[in-house]
Amino acid sequence: MIRWPERYSPEATAVHARTAMDVPVARPVVWGWIVRAGLWPDWYPHFREVEIEGGGIDLADGSRFRWKAFGVPLSSRVEEFVPPERIAWTARALGVDAYHAWVIEESPSGCRVLTEENQNGLVARLNAAIRPRFMESMQRDLLERLRDAAAGGPPPSTPHRAGAP
Repeated sequence: MIRWPERYSPEATAVHARTAMDVPVARPVVWGWIVRAGLWPDWYPHFREVEIEGGGIDLADGSRFRWKAFGVPLSSRVEEFVPPERIAWTARALGVDAYHAWVIEESPSGCRVLTEENQNGLVARLNAAIRPRFMESMQRDLLERLRDAAAGGPPPSTPHRAGAP
């Protein structure tokens, strides 16, 4: 269950998307791939230019970071951080005010990963009107790529970039 701040509750937002997936990998491994934000571009091509304030590649409680999702520059802050079971952050840009939450629960086959996002703002509403299934499709792709990355074991300690040795 997601712990929504009041302003981001599903009833208070214009856009809501929820997707869950069983992942045959231990919860701490999946957690590692989610919090190692500096590696997001390596396994999810729509997340780029992740810069955590103060440096580093891992998110922590209260981390502030800037990044691009689908080409949109976002400013974010980690609002909830309970390793290895839940993390959530705000994401703001012109016309978008979002809250993205993750819950990772142990399961007999590994873990179940739930991701939910709620959005407000003109751009969020327009995107939902023009592409009504976009958020669900994006979340499914995100979870499939997370599953595939985690299947290889814990994340490396440094990002791999194209052309790097």
